[in-house]
Amino acid sequence: MSERVLRLEGVSKAYNRGKPSEITVLRDLTLTVGRGEVVALVAPSGAGKSTLLHVAGLLDTPDQGRVIIGGQDMAGESDRVRTEVRRGALGFVYQFHHLLPEFGALENIVLPQLANAVPRKEAEARARGLLERVGLAGRMSHRPSALSGGEQQRVAFCRALANRPKLLLADEPTGNLDPATSDQVFSALMDVVRDTGLSALIATHNMELAARMDRIVRLTDGHVV
Repeated sequence: MSERVLRLEGVSKAYNRGKPSEITVLRDLTLTVGRGEVVALVAPSGAGKSTLLHVAGLLDTPDQGRVIIGGQDMAGESDRVRTEVRRGALGFVYQFHHLLPEFGALENIVLPQLANAVPRKEAEARARGLLERVGLAGRMSHRPSALSGGEQQRVAFCRALANRPKLLLADEPTGNLDPATSDQVFSALMDVVRDTGLSALIATHNMELAARMDRIVRLTDGHVV
């Protein structure tokens, strides 16, 4: 088996714990993503895909189980360590781009690098290279309001890759795009992912896109199958 970039072991997560309204979302779930592997996570709306991604991305803590990233067990780690791992090892993409509206495309990719103590000159070179690879060489100074939906999402992908993460976590990243634009954006993402050997866990409703990934897992009744 390839080296594990992500391993979830016996993960359970419930909301309103101990109350009559308690909702169990994840049940003793186990999932592995290997180095360079792109995994599609498929499930109906409300089945817990976002919760799984939040737990895997250290944005939420499981009630039970272990989250292991790059061989590092995150159980019991401090908030500082979890933040460092999120910044350095993980990249996030959501259905909506969440770009900073007052900054251009280039600056939106530079800023997370500066937060990670990357020198500005190096950060700008990295941002330019990423934008060129996704076909946005001529749009670097444009603010989000001057970009199309597909262009905004490509900038969001570049931002997620800015700090050279080991694992990309994407939650319906093309869900708000029309089919043609969705295909273009996904193709651009996959080209960069394949070229860099990045691992990815991508939640999607689109089975055509899912079929282009290495493996499909389904979330059913809180379990991955």
